[in-house]
Amino acid sequence: MQLTPHFTLAEFEASETAARKGIVNEVPDDLLGAVKRTAEGLERVRALLGKPIIILSGYRCPELNQAVGGAPRSQHMFGLAADIIVPRFGTPMDVCSAIFESDILFDQLILEYRRWTHISFVGENGRRQILTIDHHFTKPGLWA
Repeated sequence: MQLTPHFTLAEFEASETAARKGIVNEVPDDLLGAVKRTAEGLERVRALLGKPIIILSGYRCPELNQAVGGAPRSQHMFGLAADIIVPRFGTPMDVCSAIFESDILFDQLILEYRRWTHISFVGENGRRQILTIDHHFTKPGLWA
């Protein structure tokens, strides 16, 4: 199912961990709207960066979220978040910097382990919270 011009439902459901562990990671009907809004947010990011986005992790069913060590109330479980990379644009730090400096309304923007960008969208009530997660800490800001 095509959610937006550049993102499909299959991209949000894909998971190597789910495939390896035999977990069915399908977006429930009641979360399709949230996933579509997240895809729309990623369209804004794609327009800003001018390059294709690769979704590493989108929707996570509770079993998958637990298997990957996700937060107990992870926004991924509600279709509100995606972990992304944009290799043709630059590093995850470059991606975070560009998004942060833009007027894109997001809820959380997290530089995770300097390997990917977590971004979530909750609508008009986005906090624009920025964090860095490392093997040793989680702290406010992107510039650890």
